[in-house]
Amino acid sequence: MKITAGLGSIDEYERFVNVGADEFFCGYVPYEWTKKYGTVMPLNRREVLSYNVQIGSLGELEILAAMVKEYEKPVHLTFNTLYYIPEQYPEIAEIIKKCMRIGFNSYIIADPALILYLRKQHIDCEIHLSGETAEVNSGMVDFFQQMKLKRVIFHRKNTIEDMKSVITHVRMQNVGDTEGKRDVRPSQSSLEFEAFALNELCQFTGAFCNSLHCDEMGYLCRVPYLLTCIKNGQQRNDYIRCGKATSDRDDIPGKETPSIEIPAEDDTGYLPGASGCGLCALYRLKEAGITHLKLVGRGNYTDFMEKDIRNLRRALDIIKASKTEKDYINSMKKILFPYGCSGNCYYRQHYIEAKNKI
Repeated sequence: MKITAGLGSIDEYERFVNVGADEFFCGYVPYEWTKKYGTVMPLNRREVLSYNVQIGSLGELEILAAMVKEYEKPVHLTFNTLYYIPEQYPEIAEIIKKCMRIGFNSYIIADPALILYLRKQHIDCEIHLSGETAEVNSGMVDFFQQMKLKRVIFHRKNTIEDMKSVITHVRMQNVGDTEGKRDVRPSQSSLEFEAFALNELCQFTGAFCNSLHCDEMGYLCRVPYLLTCIKNGQQRNDYIRCGKATSDRDDIPGKETPSIEIPAEDDTGYLPGASGCGLCALYRLKEAGITHLKLVGRGNYTDFMEKDIRNLRRALDIIKASKTEKDYINSMKKILFPYGCSGNCYYRQHYIEAKNKI
């Protein structure tokens, strides 16, 4: 599995390459777009100017393209808005053509209409189906494969079983294709699959979220919340509040759940996956057929992102040295979480199972 890390500025590229990132994703919003459409009609749902979340000029992109050529670690540009108005599609196509001319050939896209428009215009770029599209089953992936996808990015709420089912379906199709049942499209035979691994676990599903991520207002995903599960009319004592897990507590339903003091790895307050973690599930994600791991972090502290990349690389090394999933989880916990983890799990059911393996 390869590490795909978020890039907030061109200054981070070399640093992140040196600590083990295999590839990157970043936003690009030209000033002309911002001036014309402002915040409420975003290009990639990250219309932030007050800190490093994306690249804002073609000149910066040209510098980044030169760095990519030197280090040979690709960068994918994101266009994550769920939909655009008709007049914007030709404008986005022109932006992508300019980016392709300087060396950027792969794009993470959430809007199905934009994908179709690019193909209708014979723009032969690589397309990664964004996790904001909310792909949920093999039929959906089959449909999008007609548009020659390079990669499917599973969204935050997909379970490992969901992912494995989709991946197995695609792989079985390819087996049938190679036996002469029909021609194999390159997009089918080499389709990649990406899953979230670290940071920014959100209570919302991106495809159904219409909040704005901008300088003018606080992010809706940062609003304090309390989640619990109701099954057969009964409320479970299993809470997630303010992004911090408070599972396995004896709190009384209906009362405010006390917050947890997250253990820090060092005096900077850093802890791997404090805002969202899937490290316990890496072994099973690998078995499911995941090829790339998404490390979210555009706008994060650069030092923290460096540590995230190092720790995710360490976890992958531990997998190689482990004979079983239990061996991996035991070793990973001892090395990366000597003082305990946040419990803020991407794949919560798997985390519960993993605890029983230790």
